[in-house]
Amino acid sequence: MNMSSAQHGQEAAPAAAKPAEGGFEPKIIAFCCNWCSYAGADLAGVSRLQMPTNFLVIRSMCSARVDPEFVLRAFAKGADGVLVLGCHPADCHYIGGNYRARRRIALLKMLLEQYGLNPDRLHLEWVSASEGVRFQSTIKEFTEKVREMGPNPLKEAEAEDPRGEVSHH
Repeated sequence: MNMSSAQHGQEAAPAAAKPAEGGFEPKIIAFCCNWCSYAGADLAGVSRLQMPTNFLVIRSMCSARVDPEFVLRAFAKGADGVLVLGCHPADCHYIGGNYRARRRIALLKMLLEQYGLNPDRLHLEWVSASEGVRFQSTIKEFTEKVREMGPNPLKEAEAEDPRGEVSHH
């Protein structure tokens, strides 16, 4: 079958999450460790497990390599929720990276609260390479939790900026 490049691009693009009647569909960013949770995400996909389509996976070599600035920037750019997914404790391929990630996420949650964001918009979860079902349930549960919280208040504040200016950092 011959397709134009425009048709091919439409075919390859992931389906956009469609809000329910007047509802809100959150944008979720999921930072996944390369060795465990990214493989768990892949397993969920190849197993054709049903999940929301409104999340974007970003692969990181280790959950400890997810810089706090990445998380803050995700919220500043309009993410409604951020997941950091890593190896189970004591299974980190970089010895103690997931322990560092756990401490970092705890501090980031306090920082988010200072900025007026609900700290529950950031979640840390352990998902191994063999846990496709756990990846699926984590995505579904987190998406539902963020949906209940509503849109990122930073997006609403930007939309209400009386000057109509958008800052690009």
